[in-house]
Amino acid sequence: MQTIVCMKWGTRYPGDYVNRLWSMIQRHTNRPTRLVCLTDDFSGIDPGVATFPLPPITIPERVAWKPWRKISLWQAPLADLEGDVLFMDLDVVITGPLDDFFDYEPGKFCIAENWTQPGQGIGNTSVYRWRVGTNTHIYNEFIKDPEIPLKQYGISQRYVSGSVDNMTYWPADWCVSFKHTLLPKWPMNFFKIAPLPSETRVVAFTGKPDPDEAEIGAWPVNAWYKRLYKHVRPTPWITENWR
Repeated sequence: MQTIVCMKWGTRYPGDYVNRLWSMIQRHTNRPTRLVCLTDDFSGIDPGVATFPLPPITIPERVAWKPWRKISLWQAPLADLEGDVLFMDLDVVITGPLDDFFDYEPGKFCIAENWTQPGQGIGNTSVYRWRVGTNTHIYNEFIKDPEIPLKQYGISQRYVSGSVDNMTYWPADWCVSFKHTLLPKWPMNFFKIAPLPSETRVVAFTGKPDPDEAEIGAWPVNAWYKRLYKHVRPTPWITENWR
C-alpha cells in the first residue's frame, strides 16, 4: 500500500481541497494507494481519507500556522505511518502518474528543486518523499530551541534542505510551479494562458493564486499597483484536472 500524506490547518483550505486531492490521487495511481490527512478540523473530509490529529510540535506562535509546522512530520512515531511516504501540499494539481514517485531513487530523500533558487541546494516541500523514522534530528533539534533554526534559515524548506541526509531532486519536468514555471512572464500573462506540458505530473501553487483562483482568472492583491503585473487568465486545464 502506497501512502500519501497531506496536512490541513486553519481556514485557508476547506475539506474540499483534501477531497479533490484524494480524487486526483485515485485517478493517477495504478497501485493500491491511500491518503492520510493530518488536520485540526476533520469536517467535510471524504471518509475514504484516513485522518489523524496534527502531530504535536513545540513551535513559536508567530510561525505556528506557517509551513514551519511541517517540521512536525520528522518525528517518530508519526500517526500510523511507516516506510516511504509521499507528502503533497493541498494546493497542488495532479496532472500525471504518481506511482513513479515511490520508485525514484530508492532510499533517498526526494524533493522538488525550489524553482526560485536553482543550483542553491534548496528543495521545495510542496512534493517530497521521505522514510518515516529517518532524519528525526530535524524535528528533535527544532524543538530543543526553535529560535536557532528560525534565525539561521528563515524558511522551513531551507532548514530541511540543509539538515536532511541523501537529498536528491525529482526530474525537473515532473513537478513544476504554476507561478514560476508555467505562467507567462509579464506582460504576456495578460494575453496568454499558462500552458500545461505533457510531461508534467504535479503543478504546485505556491503563494497566490490558489488553484480555485487561477482556474477562473482571479489573482487577489491588496495594493492597487500589483494589479499592473499580477494577472492570470482563466486556465481550463485546472478545471479538467483539479476535481
